[in-house]
Formats: sequence, structure tokens, C-alpha cells
Amino acid sequence: MVDFHDTPTEAAFRSQVRGFLHDAYDPLRSRINTERPAGSDQHALTPTTRVWFRKLSERGWIAPSWPAEYGGAGMSIMEQFIFNEEMAEARAVRPGIITVQIAGGTIVALGTDEQKQEHLPPILSGEVIWCQGYSEPGAGSDLAGLQTRAVRDGDDWIINGQKIWTSGARHADWMILLARSDPDAPKHKGITYFIVDMHAPGVSVRPLVQMTNSAEFNEVYFEDVRVPHANVLGEVNRGWYGAVQTLDIERSSIGAAVGQRQALEDLVAFAKQKAGTASLLQHNPLLRYELADLYIAALAGRLLAYRVVSLQSRGHPPNAEASIAKLYTNELNQRLYRTAVKLLGLYGQLTPQMQASGNPELAPKGGRYEYWYLRSVANTIEGGTSEVQRNIIAARGLGLPKSY
Repeated sequence: MVDFHDTPTEAAFRSQVRGFLHDAYDPLRSRINTERPAGSDQHALTPTTRVWFRKLSERGWIAPSWPAEYGGAGMSIMEQFIFNEEMAEARAVRPGIITVQIAGGTIVALGTDEQKQEHLPPILSGEVIWCQGYSEPGAGSDLAGLQTRAVRDGDDWIINGQKIWTSGARHADWMILLARSDPDAPKHKGITYFIVDMHAPGVSVRPLVQMTNSAEFNEVYFEDVRVPHANVLGEVNRGWYGAVQTLDIERSSIGAAVGQRQALEDLVAFAKQKAGTASLLQHNPLLRYELADLYIAALAGRLLAYRVVSLQSRGHPPNAEASIAKLYTNELNQRLYRTAVKLLGLYGQLTPQMQASGNPELAPKGGRYEYWYLRSVANTIEGGTSEVQRNIIAARGLGLPKSY
């Protein structure tokens, strides 16, 4: 059962978040949009995003899911949902999910008192960036097959190996790293979690330029990198189990659902402003139907998000349901931007670089549609491929036998 109505307490909280965004974010919006155009590296902190994150930090809203005792907001699942929904509606920039939820959340769950004291305050201030050292050239979906080695040497561990597809690594100050510490143990066992200083000797980062002409992903190499034993996160040789442990966070994909509806609204509004495109819409009913179908699909994605959060708020883990929401919104994103570039015709091929070339009018919406069309290819790969999501839905949602 899904409840679409806020309780009086939830309605008051929604109003509070909305008012804060109006007062704190709206005055910064144009500067942030100028500093973060389509195609730029969204992992980098800009001067105005630092100002904005300080405002969030002053409110205690950098880490909504963290317990209050660690400086988080201690929000309930429904409060997190409302917060995420209102942030998405306002198109407000969020602190990186890797920094706050993955790295920060893991330190909250597994870290020693010393690790929490050292690392949580800078995360809560919005002033540091973390990255995630998981995938390797031979270990992606089969993460337990990783081969980066960690060898104990007195009070240190010596790390050698390579990570790949590491989001934001060239801007990161710290990494949470999984490395094999016992090569003779079964592959899910001899793995240890480490906190690694990205500025330590022996760490090198090579950006990977994507077909979007941006480099949000990176290769990271470790050559005899010394990591103090004090930087082990959790138990030695039990890093795999730490990696799958998360805080109780809202996983509804509401931000993606709201963003898709907004992207369609923007596309239709842009089409109506351009006589040639509007004429195309008038005389091409199939394209109009396609936009209408996508809009309905975006609203359906929002309903899937409501289903997930309704389960979570009742204490039920939304395993299959969260995978359904992720799979649906990721594949819908690809459909949406295919339609966008088709509607724009040859203008849909113009890149964000046109915006900076002195001819911004040549690239509709600053080249946003061209960029997101290319960027959307990765949506069904990152964070768990569509194939992985379908396996989860089949096994945990439908009770079918595993295909592997």
C-alpha cells in the first residue's frame, strides 16, 4: 500500500526544506549553473558550490541519513525522501553520494573513534571529496575477483595494483579501497577495507576521457603505497562484508524520476519557443505521442519511487523494488535523450563546447541534450548493470532460479 499524502509533521518538514531552498539556493542558482555547465566534471567543487555546501552544513543537512550523534541529520526514511524530492524539484546541487553515503556512511558504520574524529567533520563541512576504489580491469560485476594486493609490513600495509572507472578520483582527497590481503583465502574472504590518502607517494591518477569529452572516470595506480594500519576500516580480511554494509538510506531513485520529468518539461518548452521545432511537433503527431508517452513513463517512475519508500518506511527492505526503480529510470533516461536529439535534428549534435565558443545560441540548452544523450549510455552499466538488476528482480522478486 502506498500513501501519497504527507502527515502534518511531514508537510511541515517539506515546507521547511522548500523555504530553505528558496532562501539559500535560489540566490546562488545562476552562478552555480554558470560554473557547472553540461559537459563539465560534476565531481569538482566550484567556488559557489562550496558556498552552497556551507549553507547545507550550517543546517546539518550535508548527511541526511547519518545519525545525529555523528553530526548527521538523523532523518527518518520519509524525511530523507521528502528532502531528496524537494532538492530534486529545486534542481539543487547535492554533495557527492560517494563522499557522503558510501565513504562517510561506511566510516560511521565501521570506523574507529579516531577515524570518525579525523574524517567525518571534513565530510560534514562539504570541503573534501572521496572516491571509491572498487572496480579493476578484471573485476567489475565480479568485484570479489579483485587483485590489488595489500601486504602487511610492521605498522603499515603496502598496496600495489590498479583500479579503474574511479569516479572523481582526480579531484579526490581520500579513497575507500578494497584490496586483497590474504591471497590464499576464498575470494570473498581475504579482502580488507582501507582508507587511502590520494596524495600519498605512489598513488597516480590517469583520467579516462569518455565519448562526452569529459573525464569523470579515472584509472588509479598504486605502486608500493604505504597505508598505516590505523587506516584499516573494519576487520582485516573482512572487507567484503564491510563493503556490503550500508546505513539505512532512502533508495527510491526519486531524484532521477523528478529530473526526468523536468527534462521533458524543458524539452517541450524549448520546442514551443522555436517556430521550426513547434511546426515539427504540429505536423508530426508520432513525435508528439512519443513525448506524451515519455512524460507518462516519467510519472510512472515517480510511482515506483513512492513504492520503494513506502516499503522502507514500514521496515521492509526493498531489494527487488529498488532494483526495479533503478532499472526503469536508467533505461527511461536513455529513451528520453534519444527522443531529445531526434527532436532537435542536426542541432542535437552540437556540443557543450559551443556554449563556450562565443556562439551559445548554436547549441540548444548549452549542448545539454547532446551531452546527456552520450552520457546516458553509461546509465545501464554504472552502479550495477541492467543485467545484474534483472537477476535481482528475477531471484528476489519473482523467486526464479539464478542464471549464474
